[in-house]
Amino acid sequence: MMFRDREDAARQLAGRLKPWKGRHPLVLAIPRGAVPMGAIIAEALEGDLDVVLVHKLGAPGNPEFAIGAVDESGHIHVADHAAMTGASQEDIEAEARAQLAVLRKRRAQYTPVRPPLDPAGRVVIVVDDGVATGATVMAALQAIRAKKPEKLILAIGVAPPDTLNRLRPLVDELVCLHSPAEFWAVGQFFADFRQVEDEEAVDILRRFGERSSTSTA
Repeated sequence: MMFRDREDAARQLAGRLKPWKGRHPLVLAIPRGAVPMGAIIAEALEGDLDVVLVHKLGAPGNPEFAIGAVDESGHIHVADHAAMTGASQEDIEAEARAQLAVLRKRRAQYTPVRPPLDPAGRVVIVVDDGVATGATVMAALQAIRAKKPEKLILAIGVAPPDTLNRLRPLVDELVCLHSPAEFWAVGQFFADFRQVEDEEAVDILRRFGERSSTSTA
């Protein structure tokens, strides 16, 4: 199975999430790649759009390999395999401090004129293009669950079966379009997997916010 692009995956997810239309769900996209997807889903379901900010924690000497994640409240999720990389508690805390600073700058950039939208008491749909190890998404889900949403739903394009098994207990509903046994990277399942830049994500959030304000005025 191959998605044409993130828009293709988003429209398929929106179709699977159609029962939540009319409940004014809060769609939280994981930047940056999922922001265009979140906009499509939020529009289809007549909901709100925001981002959930988490950042992976890179392994010592291998920053691309995730050993955990930190959310914008400072909560740290450490993956089970972190110790196997030789990462000490001091390594993890130092990496978390560095990435938390990145998250705070990103929040100021993404939603400069308002605070994050509150998930409390709402149907919340977390969106990502795909999930590999799941460390970042786990941190996002745990942060949102602590804010007591009515329902917590995860909607993703693709993920390996073992990752889905780890994520399923954290949500009330999990929607995944494709779960292949042979999984190397999220990008292998998209014909077009171009990088989404911060500027594009910010523009999408701004335009969606303006449209929502106009429709409710």
